[in-house]
Amino acid sequence: MSKLINSANEFIKQCQWTDIALLKFCLCALGIMIGLGVSKNKKKPVFITAFAVFIITYIPLMAKYLLVVKRYFTDCMEDSL
Repeated sequence: MSKLINSANEFIKQCQWTDIALLKFCLCALGIMIGLGVSKNKKKPVFITAFAVFIITYIPLMAKYLLVVKRYFTDCMEDSL
């Protein structure tokens, strides 16, 4: 299992932002296809679970991204002085 995780980490290190964007679109499309297959009476629990996972994963990702942006602009401002 650790070899699989290490190979995934290496893949991410070699990716550019466009590769990550493509990966996200791919996963979004997969989620939509799965959502289309859910029966009508089970849509609400599936939606609630998906929304919870979205919130739980989106907040830390955005927090990390905002720290990177802040650090980037701080470094740019220091370089220009």
